[in-house]
Amino acid sequence: MYRFSQQSLELQARLKAFMDEHIYPNEARYEEELHQASSRFAALPVMDELKTKARNAGLWNLFLTPEHAAHAGEYCDHDGLNHFDYAPLAEIMGRVLWSPEVFNCNAPDTGNMEVLIKYGSEKQQADWLPRLLAGEIRSAYAMTEPQVASSDATNVQLSIRQEGDEWVLNGRKWFITNAMYERTKIFIVMGKSDPDNANRHLQQSQVLVPAGTPGLTLVRPLTTLGYDDAPLGHAEIRFDNVRVPLENILLGPGRGFEIAQGRLGPGRMHHCMRLIGVAQRSLELACRRATQRETFGRPLAKHQSVREEIARSFSELEMARLLVLKTCHSMDENGVPKSLDLIAASKSSVPLMIQNIIDRCMQIHGAGGLTGDYCMAEGFNYARWCRQADGPDQVHQMALGKMVINRYADV
Repeated sequence: MYRFSQQSLELQARLKAFMDEHIYPNEARYEEELHQASSRFAALPVMDELKTKARNAGLWNLFLTPEHAAHAGEYCDHDGLNHFDYAPLAEIMGRVLWSPEVFNCNAPDTGNMEVLIKYGSEKQQADWLPRLLAGEIRSAYAMTEPQVASSDATNVQLSIRQEGDEWVLNGRKWFITNAMYERTKIFIVMGKSDPDNANRHLQQSQVLVPAGTPGLTLVRPLTTLGYDDAPLGHAEIRFDNVRVPLENILLGPGRGFEIAQGRLGPGRMHHCMRLIGVAQRSLELACRRATQRETFGRPLAKHQSVREEIARSFSELEMARLLVLKTCHSMDENGVPKSLDLIAASKSSVPLMIQNIIDRCMQIHGAGGLTGDYCMAEGFNYARWCRQADGPDQVHQMALGKMVINRYADV
């Protein structure tokens, strides 16, 4: 039987109370400010107010592990949480898709802060970490490209070439979360610095590119199933002879693939944790809806088909939650490299299960389930793009299948 730490249990209680008092009552205000803002990608006053409340409540940077919390100093009021103890907190935050930013726990900033902590030089950390940990600025991670199959990260074609004491970047990226947000000040960019290296996993590097660097152009915002995810947004961006100092490279030349693998494992699990939260809320809404609406002379809850959909959704949600917790426990006990099978299993199955659960809950809500009146349509969109983000289902299934076959082939 899994047991959460006392620290996690206390934070869960405090976080639930904060959500009840401050997040749910402000959902309508958030939407109103978003639609009235001068720019779709401007910072919202309600977000700044809620961030101050969250930080004062000691609910800040909850994603930090014990190892990483030591780097946060004044920006962390807890002792750090392992992945297992953080999972229920991320689930609670996931019930409102924009709420993780309130607690400075939103993607891609969490992963980028971890990259700087794990791989950044002292200068890189000093330049960017304090402001990110304080929630004053945001960041973006630029890996996916429109002209190649980025599901194979070694395919990236953006050129990173050394000229004197500078790196020169040329190429295109797209679906770059946070790129449109007005407070995004730093991009972590992955590109090809040694294309002729015989080892294709040593051809890539990652460099830091400050927003506003000459040659860095925001081409256009992008949508997923019609959602622009404002104010964070996903964007297509272009690099035309973008120049940054040699000191802006992370870890060293040829270490880009290594950084990507170290970054994406925990990030994949964070998405799964949050997805469980929006699915749990959707299921609760569907159950209430089933008791409040009647068809053919009786409540929806009395119809066999509705009961079966609710039962199937409950069962799948419990399976997804348990798989995530088992994966997190393995990451804590054995490390990320020895948990790649469970990470792949979670990443390739949980978003799809959540997508199907939310779809059933939308159906029970009738036409209203398709609207923004409820959390489900946007939650469905989130689950669907998570099946592409951080590697599509098929790539993880391919890797997992290979691991499982090798494990048991000689037994």
